[in-house]
Amino acid sequence: MQTELFRAGVLAAFGLEPGPLAELLQYNHSRFDCRWLESPLHLPLDSEPHAQAWQRYADAARGNIYPVLQQHLLQLRFPILPGMSREQSYQAAVSQGIPPAPDRWPDGLQLQRPEGLRLVLYESLAGVIPVLIAPERDDFVALVRALTCHNEPAPVPTSMGACMVGGFINWERICHLRHTWHAQPTAARSTPSWQAEWQTILPHKALYQDCFILLSIGPYSGVPARDLGLAHGEWLTLSLAIRLEHECTHYFTRRLFGSMRNNLYDEVLADYMGLVAATGHYRADWFLRFVGLDTFPGYREGGRLQNYRGKPPLGEEAFDVLQALVVQAAHNLETIGCNHPASPPVHTLLTLSLLTLEELASEQALVRFEQAQARLADHPVHYRTHSQSQPKTVLSALPVGALA
Repeated sequence: MQTELFRAGVLAAFGLEPGPLAELLQYNHSRFDCRWLESPLHLPLDSEPHAQAWQRYADAARGNIYPVLQQHLLQLRFPILPGMSREQSYQAAVSQGIPPAPDRWPDGLQLQRPEGLRLVLYESLAGVIPVLIAPERDDFVALVRALTCHNEPAPVPTSMGACMVGGFINWERICHLRHTWHAQPTAARSTPSWQAEWQTILPHKALYQDCFILLSIGPYSGVPARDLGLAHGEWLTLSLAIRLEHECTHYFTRRLFGSMRNNLYDEVLADYMGLVAATGHYRADWFLRFVGLDTFPGYREGGRLQNYRGKPPLGEEAFDVLQALVVQAAHNLETIGCNHPASPPVHTLLTLSLLTLEELASEQALVRFEQAQARLADHPVHYRTHSQSQPKTVLSALPVGALA
């Protein structure tokens, strides 16, 4: 209750009417589950089962992953066309795992540089996660549309350079489960039929649903290198590092906190982790440039902020105040970093998960942060390897020059 009163007080200082104030209280309400505080935390988290399947794909690829993915991910056997989601063979593929006839869509999803597509099994703090890296922007857009938009030509914002694909039903894994069941001696089966076995599997989504990341190679958030005073090649390398750790942070909050949303506070946390992983420290001016608030109180069209207005979208008055909150939060987060330079980034992330955007944007941000940090003092965090005390950089793991 004290937190809610504090949040309302921060918003009331902007002179908001009750309607917009209620909008922002709802939009900024934390969905993060704090039950992880009840037991010791071991990092990185154990990898989810789908990592093993993607390791099989990587082993089978021998340097050319796209034909393997087309074989196993049925959406890649269809082109991007208006109305494709309603096409009979497409619906049979995604709802029943029935591949299309070879002559129905013989070329499937065509990429400009299929041989350039890379699969990396990345060891994140949330466990191993598959990462697909497309060197061509058009190929990234095609993959986003195929794997998240039902093969429809949905718009993909130019500021979007990465995509987390979650809850993806992988029919190859279901077939693998079915074949494993059939391979058992009849006496060893716990169910009389595959249909009965499937009903026991169905509630356990980790057995057949995947989570993976799609990455592009371009400048992060569509920001040109010259705007940051960097050389183009250097900025591409940093962009990939920021992008990957950003998405891995979403994966981490999804697994540990039970929430991953298209929400500005989630973006604040993910960009914090991305910037620290790529550059060693957090920069408020870079973050504000990424989201289009570098000229606040003006807003630069094309910045990422407009992608996170909510559903239903915030009204104009509430959206204006949200922008002010984000600006203040970014500067306060930079101050927190200066005051706690030795704090491992993941510890800062864990602490920030206990706050709200209003708290981080308030004049008491540092005090609220240190109070939340004190809650972690008696909560042990154990690292399986010493290097995992901080997010692993991708600069050596992903040769950007070879991809671009």
